Amino acid sequence: MSTQTLAEMIAGSFRELSEGSIVKGKILEIKPQVILVDIGYKSEGAIPSNEFEDEDIQVGDEVEVLLEKLENDEGMVVLSKEKAAYKQNWDKIASVFRDGGLVKGKIKSVVKGGLTVNVGVEAFLPASQIDIIPPKDLNEYVGKVFEFKIVKINDDRKNIVLSRREVIEAERAEQRQKFLDSVAPGDKVTGVVKNITDFGVFVDLNGMDGLLHITDMSWGRLNHPTELVGIGQKLDLLILEVNREKERVSLGLKQLQNNPWENIEGRYPVGQRVRGKVTKLVAYGAFVEIEEGVEGLVHVSELSWVKRIARPSDVLNVGQEIEAVVLGINKDERKISLGVRQLDTNPWDDIDLRYPVGTQLKRPVRNLTAYGAFVELEEGIDGMIHVSDLSWTRKVNHPSEMLKKGQEVDAVVLGIDKPNQRISLGMKQLDTDPWSIIDNRFKVGDIVKGKVAKIASFGAFVELDGDIDGLIHISQLSEDHVAKVKDVINVGDEVEARVIKVDKVERRIGLSVKALNYNEAEIQKESAAFEALRPSTDLVGLEQAFKFATEEWRPGE
Repeated sequence: MSTQTLAEMIAGSFRELSEGSIVKGKILEIKPQVILVDIGYKSEGAIPSNEFEDEDIQVGDEVEVLLEKLENDEGMVVLSKEKAAYKQNWDKIASVFRDGGLVKGKIKSVVKGGLTVNVGVEAFLPASQIDIIPPKDLNEYVGKVFEFKIVKINDDRKNIVLSRREVIEAERAEQRQKFLDSVAPGDKVTGVVKNITDFGVFVDLNGMDGLLHITDMSWGRLNHPTELVGIGQKLDLLILEVNREKERVSLGLKQLQNNPWENIEGRYPVGQRVRGKVTKLVAYGAFVEIEEGVEGLVHVSELSWVKRIARPSDVLNVGQEIEAVVLGINKDERKISLGVRQLDTNPWDDIDLRYPVGTQLKRPVRNLTAYGAFVELEEGIDGMIHVSDLSWTRKVNHPSEMLKKGQEVDAVVLGIDKPNQRISLGMKQLDTDPWSIIDNRFKVGDIVKGKVAKIASFGAFVELDGDIDGLIHISQLSEDHVAKVKDVINVGDEVEARVIKVDKVERRIGLSVKALNYNEAEIQKESAAFEALRPSTDLVGLEQAFKFATEEWRPGE
């Protein structure tokens, strides 16, 4: 074997150096602008000082550099420390990407759509991948160091896309699983309020979200969760239910406090007076908190014995303190019935003492209905005059024929029904029933005058003295046959007739025009003829006869 010459050995070592590879070199000299490095070649290389700005270097130190060119135009070796690090880092990142591992990096700056991150090489972190909830201000992340998952890598373009969100989600999934495996209903946990909705609160239980429903927040009334908790608030809670398949946890807050409904009947027996604060007003009543977590309802009907209260808000305000009486308790449904009017005496209790039957009074008409008139005796207490008790003699179809709202009327108390809170009044009872003394006023054979008030198919009603009507049957209008009443007589006509019948029981008076010149015997004959009309369907007494009237009549018309 021949001995190698020095020149051959040197040439061989030079051949081992290839452009684009990473080689080791030794620092020869440190100048202000450049660092001279010897890589064992015939000439040294110069590297800009700024590539070493973060490092403490000394002459003789060994460094790894990228051999870009063995010789430039000036015969110098072209080296780069930064490019050597970049190539090493890129290879390392590509390896991490293949293995599905994580890479640590420092956020450098905000760019369009996200952030740039230094992970040894520059990478891009989209805004949507920064956190589970995209942040409002990206600048708060600049300068911070995090671990990232590499989601995309492009060798040709040297592009890298990162995700911090996937790292967080993976951590939370692991935390959730650990949490679900370690807890059971009845366990106490601590969490932080993360989100608030109308129906409850989502609580972060160290990576696991639990739901605290509004009905499990307080034993008392809660209109909205924000009345009790705020975002970021720390809470001690009780686990009510764990669903490992759906990864759901139900939480309770009120369950850690004593249930105020436990001995409710003992603390608030029926009949006891209580004080409380009005918490809510609705159309049907007022909710009153009598202790923390215990509310009762005062129904609108239990606010007053006599006042007509349309809405509770007319007499009560939210926040007002009131006194009430316990009327009933339903522990299972957690309902307490309260009454305010029970604090006072019921004015109906002694109504018969204040308005005994027979009492005459003058009071205003409050309302009119088809069947009568309501008269206000005192605030909230009315008496009713039925249409049949308005007049002895007039057939009243509607009370408005005689009365109007607000009019003061004289009446007498006829009866009192305390259980049903009703008082019956009468107007006609203030006068003597004219039919009771009718025999003294009208006798068969008398000649009377009056005005035609109403026409019926079977005759004409004549208004006589004293507001009493008499009937001239169609057969008593003339000696001649009368086909229609209107052919002979009309409403408003003044007529003269003879009384041929006075029926006190049926309350009717029979009149005859044709009998004006009859003698006693002839009058008796007509009277018998009038009496014979009683079974007829056309003549069934004065009260019924009005139903068949073909023309209406009203006073004043």
